[in-house]
Amino acid sequence: MKDHNLVEQFSPNEILLERRPARDRDGTSVNGLHNVWITLNNPRELNSYTTTSIKEVILALREASNDRAAVAVVLTGSGTQAFCTGGNTREYAEIYAGAPGEYRQYMRLFNDMVSAILSCDKPVICRVNGMRVGGGQEIGMACDFSVASDLAVFGQAGPRHGSAPDGGSTDFLPLFVGIERAMLSATLCEPWSAHRFYRLGGLTQIVPALKVDGKYVSNPLVVTDREYDEFGRLVFGDWKTGEAREAGKALMSKGTIDLSLLDEAVEGLCTKLLHTMPDCLTKTVESVRKHKLEHWDRNRETNRAWLALNMMTEANAGFRAFHYGTRQQREADFVKLRQRLAEGARWSEALIAEIAPWAVPETTKAGR
Repeated sequence: MKDHNLVEQFSPNEILLERRPARDRDGTSVNGLHNVWITLNNPRELNSYTTTSIKEVILALREASNDRAAVAVVLTGSGTQAFCTGGNTREYAEIYAGAPGEYRQYMRLFNDMVSAILSCDKPVICRVNGMRVGGGQEIGMACDFSVASDLAVFGQAGPRHGSAPDGGSTDFLPLFVGIERAMLSATLCEPWSAHRFYRLGGLTQIVPALKVDGKYVSNPLVVTDREYDEFGRLVFGDWKTGEAREAGKALMSKGTIDLSLLDEAVEGLCTKLLHTMPDCLTKTVESVRKHKLEHWDRNRETNRAWLALNMMTEANAGFRAFHYGTRQQREADFVKLRQRLAEGARWSEALIAEIAPWAVPETTKAGR
């Protein structure tokens, strides 16, 4: 048999690539078959993907696609905090901000990563071990299934940090939750709980991950019962507020995060996929993916071009403001920006210094 991989002896540095034995219904390992686990391994930066790790994910997916003994692919992140929070803001701020040509090449790689998920010859499961935000939400929605910890958070970051969620969310999110809810998520960038995203149709399964006194409990920061507010609106899956939220935080502080149930659920789904006809499974997956691909293939190149040019203006300001800011101050002054643009201000370092002074080096301020 021929080797159809793009490179020989692929050995990644920034991701983990594992072949874990496929398990039968009784839990025993199946001889000669396995599942391929691809893990974003950058927990210190919340598993944000760098230019290098994007290349490695593409090669890992291609290798998994060609792996004759592979049943399924599991895409996940290291640790318990995040699946992926999108592009690496250190790279964005230090390399790509103000460099549209470079960012356009970077976005070619990003687009290829999304396309690699959508063209993988094996079903791809997103194991959501924590935050799935920005580009992380986009590559997650490109996957065929998403099994999540109920502590996970989902959302976008684009318009609040100088970009647009055109790496897949504007294509995929309306298919999951409908246009109006997609509009809310994409524009306001307000985080959704796993319970809410599951209720809206965005997830295959959610499982508890918080253990208190040795027992699993549902996310205490989220309304997990079918409750209604004073206006008759369903609030199941919404964040708790006031005293209930404070009580939830107190309970969270007493517990520990244990992802054993998440791993069991992922392995269980892999086992169910194992017990299908392989070619019929692949064809079915490809047919369902066409609904995503219809939008993705139509928009990805023009979106790439716009995102590159945006690196000269709002992304130049927004990514630097986020990266160089503090936890308390990572967003530019949106009101001042709108006021200055209404007055006819042109994009420049001086304007960025007005709306996010911490994002501009002191040497640049002194010379302007």
